[in-house]
Formats: sequence, structure tokens, C-alpha cells
Amino acid sequence: MAAKRRSSFSFKLQEFILLLLVLISGVMLAFSSGSFVINVKTVGFSVLSSVERQVHSVATGITDVFTAAHELAKLRKEYDELSKKLENYEQMQRSNAEIRKENERLKEQLDFSNSLEEKNYPAQIISRDTDNLYAFLTINKGSAAGIRKNMPVIACQNGTSGLVGKIIQVGKYTSIVMPVYNLNCTVSARIQNTRDLGLVSGNGNQNANLSMKYIRKRVLDELHYGDVVVTSGENSNYMRDLPLGTISKITIVEYNSSLDIELTPVIDFSRLENVVVVNMREINDSRKE
Repeated sequence: MAAKRRSSFSFKLQEFILLLLVLISGVMLAFSSGSFVINVKTVGFSVLSSVERQVHSVATGITDVFTAAHELAKLRKEYDELSKKLENYEQMQRSNAEIRKENERLKEQLDFSNSLEEKNYPAQIISRDTDNLYAFLTINKGSAAGIRKNMPVIACQNGTSGLVGKIIQVGKYTSIVMPVYNLNCTVSARIQNTRDLGLVSGNGNQNANLSMKYIRKRVLDELHYGDVVVTSGENSNYMRDLPLGTISKITIVEYNSSLDIELTPVIDFSRLENVVVVNMREINDSRKE
């Protein structure tokens, strides 16, 4: 019984030793043929390639992020520069438009000044008193330019000429104008179509209508809304036939023999900037024929 156990054990040991020798021989054969080394290299290369690919992907992603941030900053800078250029361009366009309008106004004033028979002095309104019923305008020309008291002041606005008022006070470099809408201003005037004579006076406000008195009731049927009222030229205070306004309202007063007539001024005083002061005693030497 004991002999059988010893024999079984010996057989198993021998088989193990044989298997071990075969395994060792196989390994040595593999080394000698180079296949094991190649396999190791292949496995190592695969592992390293995977690691390198992941590292490259991460590095590329980080690089793309920094590149995108740089491009975004560059685009934002270009956008800000273009926005500033656009703003400057729009401002320049507005300035050019204002300059063109100013040039048109000055050209209109110059042409108007040259067309007058009388010597005249173009001027600009530099201030206006509109806080009370006796409003006045101040212009930038005075005695040094040839301005004298009681000279009439006229203007051309949008192709329409009209009476502004008259000079009541003169300084060396500035003068004060009493406009036709001043309560103290009274102008001898005629209805252009019928030639009926009356007096036009102001109501103290540059936005208010003018009043015309002393037009007889019997001419009512001859009057129409929109009829032009002009200066009469009497008393040598103003030139003849200067437009003052157009008839906008006619009121019949029972106890009065004349009509109450309202006039819309031909000059928009709230937009008036430039005027012409006229010297009725001298001829305009620069007049264009």
C-alpha cells in the first residue's frame, strides 16, 4: 500500500519536472527566435501609442481653447474699433449735414442781401428775450458795422421774405431789435389784394398771431383766408410791400365799424437765426443784376 503511494507521487513529480522543462525550453526557444521580444515591443508600443494619443488629444484641446480665446479677444477688439469708426462716421455725417444746412441758410441770406436795392448788413441773432410781453432780439452787429437806430430788419426764410422788426438800440458790436410780435410794435400795412390800409401790431409772443385793425366791415366779402398783408411803406419806416403775414381769422365786432383780423406771420420766429438790417438811405453797391 505504501509502495503504491510512493509510486504515484514519483510519477506526478516526474510529470511536473517534464512539464517545467518543456515550458523552459519553449521560453528559451522564443527568446532565441525573437518572437517574445517582438511581442513585448508590440505590446509596449500599443500602450505608449494609446497614452501618447490621449496626451495629444488633451494638449490639442487646451491649445484650441487658448486659440479660441485669443481669436475671441481679437474679434472683440476689431468689433470695438469698427463700432468706434462707425460712431465717428455717423457723427461726421451729422456734422456734414449741419454744415450743409448752415451753408444753405447763409447762401440764401447772401443771395437775398445781394438782391436788395438798399444797402444792408447781414447779421445773426445771438440772444432773445421771451420772458415777458415786450420781447426783444439781440443781433451780432452794431455801430461798428454801420447799424443805426430805427433801421428796418427783414429776413428770408425758406424762400419767403418778411419783416422782422426794427432796430431800437445800438451798441458798438451788438444791437437790439424790436420784433413785430412785440406789444409796442405797430406797422402800417395793407391787404395785398384789396389794398385796404390798416395797422398791424404784436401780441407779445413769438408763437402768437399778429393783429390787424381798422379794416372796414364793408370790404368783408372781398377778403379771404390766406390773403397776404404787406407793409404800406408810408412814413418811411419800412420798405413798401414787405410781407407781414396771411389772414387766418376774421372777427366781426358788433359795436365797431372795423374788423378784427388775425394774421399768421410769414416768418417763423422760433426758427429764425439770421436777419438783414437795411439802410434805406443808401444804395446797395454789391447788388447782382
